[in-house]
Amino acid sequence: MHRRTFLQALGASAGLALTSRAARLSAAESAAAMPDLVAVKHGEPEALFDRGIEALGGMGRFVKKGQTVVVKPNIGWNVPPERAANTNPRLVRRIIEHCLQAGAKEVHVFDHTCDAWRDSYRTSGIEQAVKDAGGKLAPGNSEGYFQTIAVGKGRRLHEAKEHELILQSDVFINVPVLKSHGGAKLTVAMKNLMGIVWDRGEWHASDLHQCIADFATHRKPDLNIVDAYNVLQRHGPRGVSTADVANLQSQLLSTDLVTVDAAAAKLFGLEPDAVDYIRIAGEMGVGRKDLENLNIRRIVL
Repeated sequence: MHRRTFLQALGASAGLALTSRAARLSAAESAAAMPDLVAVKHGEPEALFDRGIEALGGMGRFVKKGQTVVVKPNIGWNVPPERAANTNPRLVRRIIEHCLQAGAKEVHVFDHTCDAWRDSYRTSGIEQAVKDAGGKLAPGNSEGYFQTIAVGKGRRLHEAKEHELILQSDVFINVPVLKSHGGAKLTVAMKNLMGIVWDRGEWHASDLHQCIADFATHRKPDLNIVDAYNVLQRHGPRGVSTADVANLQSQLLSTDLVTVDAAAAKLFGLEPDAVDYIRIAGEMGVGRKDLENLNIRRIVL
């Protein structure tokens, strides 16, 4: 190769290397600039999510073309949406729509319910929402759907039976409703994971808060979306009437279980450390609850 040609080739190669390095730096800088938490308020469930997921980089950040997604709302109770014991069906529908628009091959929705699963799916409004959005409902009512997994970092919980959909899917989106809870004080993202295991009764009998934190060391969703549109403020987890519900018109989004739970506790009117599983999970390094040191994007519609 002539010297000039060689130098030209070398220059082109160096240029490509610099371009590639710049692209990597740009991607890293973009990730670093992404908020740790997005908090949206004063809107309807669909609009809250549209703005929230946009601020977090869009659903395409989490779901790629051809992937299988599992969306896990709270569908535990045979009560209508206005009682706020379950995740708002309008939010569930919008999440599925975003996943499919991002190229998801399939979007599955399930819960290991407390009341009869068919009744809970139907009365909550989530069954119809999933069908309307083009998702697929799955049951969680039989032990046969669950597989034993090890919880290697658990202090009290060392194994659990986890739903096969969670183990088989590419993307896991956790969608709890914010509400009071008689045993755990508060139901949010970490507590909602009890709906993906079979043997949760053992957790209640063996230090519930520690077990919730232990399981969170094993299972970290790709995305957590807290439904705080209607919030059950007392008599949770099932509630008694709509008199227990406050319309906060809010939503919280984060990839960090502890961060989103800490923010939800504040929204509910509690300090994060007042909820033992949030405090314990923070101490165990599951995530961050020091909200004052995090990058929080606040949006008012």
